[in-house]
Amino acid sequence: MSQELRAVDWTGTGLTLIDQTRLPHHTETVDVRDVDTLVDAIQRLVVRGAPAIGAAGAYGVALALIQGEREGWSEAQVRKAVARIREARPTAVNLMVCVDRVMTRFTEGLDAVLEEAAAVQREDVDANRAMGGYGADWLLKKAGEDRPLRILTHCNTGALATAGWGTALGVIRELHARGRLEVVYADETRPLLQGSRLTAWELVQEGIPHYVQADAAAAGTILRGEVDAAIVGADRIAANGDTANKVGTVGVALACAYAGIPFLVAAPTTTVDLSTPTGDGIHIELRGEDEVLEWAGVRTAPAGSRGHNPAFDVTPGRLVTGLVTERGVLEVSAGELPGDRLS
Repeated sequence: MSQELRAVDWTGTGLTLIDQTRLPHHTETVDVRDVDTLVDAIQRLVVRGAPAIGAAGAYGVALALIQGEREGWSEAQVRKAVARIREARPTAVNLMVCVDRVMTRFTEGLDAVLEEAAAVQREDVDANRAMGGYGADWLLKKAGEDRPLRILTHCNTGALATAGWGTALGVIRELHARGRLEVVYADETRPLLQGSRLTAWELVQEGIPHYVQADAAAAGTILRGEVDAAIVGADRIAANGDTANKVGTVGVALACAYAGIPFLVAAPTTTVDLSTPTGDGIHIELRGEDEVLEWAGVRTAPAGSRGHNPAFDVTPGRLVTGLVTERGVLEVSAGELPGDRLS
């Protein structure tokens, strides 16, 4: 089932998005036929995960053209609408990269835009499958174990987060297919539980043994020797290997470094931002305070408390044992930097 899963699907006149805010108990879709609905879907995490957002943004250019034709917009109005889509999630560089790529065909008309958007989606699936193989090969060599591996992951990096198959979860699927995976520890991922709601749901579809654990349990699980490696995704990777990912990732990386086990980042090259020299230049999105001050709409913190809710953190490149893309694996902590090898 998960191999056929498409979080983003073009219907011919609009987008159909799996509503990831409703999983795992309700499998529903959202039909998107205008720019306002798409921007809202991206910001509310109806569609989420940097590659999936990139695919949605690519098709969003077509959506803006169709809406502009329907409502009599000028070219300037269409371009302004595209800019709104491009800026809907500022940390995830894939959104900007994919929108910019499709906009190179903008003046050729709708058919050309759709052709380029479809290429973005197709290439992401191909990239995910390639990095699954590279990542599995590298991990099995690094771990140096004949037994199946115990893997920890953070947030959701599967088919739901991409155009299909998955990044970090794609590596996990490859290990499972080879009979080299014992169990997955899936961090629940605060504040919206992408790990327990989405990663666990995908692992159930695959029949992969797993535990869901609190984010705060991750370091202890690693230091007790219950994990052989951690695999995570990324929303933006700087030229020096500094990696922005879902908040809580840097704690996993620090624990892996202390325990001496591999910390692997899996992401397509569209996530690598060579124009950003270090992680200091990555904008960290702050989400609404209510996500940490409330639970299911009920206030859990005192009325006088304020909420600090960064959506991402930045893991220094020196803690990234390996970065796997569709081109292979860079051992970033050993000095193989994206800015040197992927430019």
